[in-house]
Amino acid sequence: MMHLAVALDGAGWHPAAWRSSGARPRGLFSSGYWSELVVEAERGLLDFVTLEDALGPQSAAFHLPDERTDQVRGSLDAVLLAARLAPLTSAIGLVPTTDVTHTEPFHLAIGIATLDHVSRGRAGWRPRISSRAADALHFGRRTTPQLTDEDVRDPESIARRLRPLFDEAADVVEVARRLWDSWEDDAEIRDAATGRFLDADRVHHIDFRGEHFAVKGPSITPRPPQGQPVVTSLAHASRPYTFAAQASDVVYLTPHSREEVTAVLGQVRDAAAAARRPAGHPLRTFADLVVFLDGDAGRAGARKARLDELDGAALASDAKIFTGTPGELADLLDGWHSAGLDGFRLRPGVLPYDLGAITRGLVPELQRRGSFRTAYESATLRGHLGLPRPSSRYRRTGTGGASGTAAPATRRGQAPERVEPGERAPGRV
Repeated sequence: MMHLAVALDGAGWHPAAWRSSGARPRGLFSSGYWSELVVEAERGLLDFVTLEDALGPQSAAFHLPDERTDQVRGSLDAVLLAARLAPLTSAIGLVPTTDVTHTEPFHLAIGIATLDHVSRGRAGWRPRISSRAADALHFGRRTTPQLTDEDVRDPESIARRLRPLFDEAADVVEVARRLWDSWEDDAEIRDAATGRFLDADRVHHIDFRGEHFAVKGPSITPRPPQGQPVVTSLAHASRPYTFAAQASDVVYLTPHSREEVTAVLGQVRDAAAAARRPAGHPLRTFADLVVFLDGDAGRAGARKARLDELDGAALASDAKIFTGTPGELADLLDGWHSAGLDGFRLRPGVLPYDLGAITRGLVPELQRRGSFRTAYESATLRGHLGLPRPSSRYRRTGTGGASGTAAPATRRGQAPERVEPGERAPGRV
């Protein structure tokens, strides 16, 4: 069975989608708009939805802000939005995007842990580095590399320029994972008769010190229901592949052909081997596609062409752009799935139109072929993806001590500690 997810962003992935017939630009900043989208995605039995976010208004350029007023600008906080959507759904995974270059890892960790609690085990996370140097001006604490027009023509060039931010991002995820483990599963006793709410021996300081920050821990939030919420990342080049191998459970890839699927999967496997990723911790591979779907292939192409005309340029994307029927898309997905991909993250060109075409056209076609589930068989996101629930790295054995992939932490302090200038200490995608 293949896995399916959708990436939700504004009025859709085409910059002129908000001007399309059926679009709802007046609802973009309302919870009702987003709840209808996610409920529809759950109706289609999708594994999860991702919610985009950034530290600055959207821009036509990858690396620079712009002054355009004819495209959607502005967004809601993805983690807070996901928490609002959690009680309105019961099975679908919720995966918000957060910036990790300018945001404290302690706050990120407890935010995602809280989302996992309120969704009862359906939280994921897409940590993302800040690729626009202008984002740093919102904080005034650091600067980041300014990409050039030449850089953004080549994913490898982008990755080289931003390598320090990827290195830092890997440490952010490591800190979050340690904080999620810092409370053992049975740390909460909650025995009113004896007056014992907590077993202090089962709450651990993580004492992380890195090049960019130090975090003592423990978390203020008990261990998430999934143990470890699902971490996802988008990768186009060698350093992001390494980041995914080091830190992620799911990686979104952007091949444009079946041959590229094979080549990219080989690079991901090589990165996983170089990172010595444990065999029991699979890395799920998803391909991203921007999709315009209609019962008639000509109508899908005509819709995209009209939007291109409104925007003044043909849609460009890092991912393959598909226009056609649900059956034709099913053919493509089946072919790429047989090449080794675990699933797909589809980016609807126009919302809600193309999301409905996915859930009510593509999904039934895949079900008819036996390629996609006909019911949810798990209550958690890790369960949907076939990922095991890991034990806490600090879990006590019967004779004391700790088990897991990291050494037990000592008990000192409590709150996250920011490294001061001159006290640089490993660290952040």
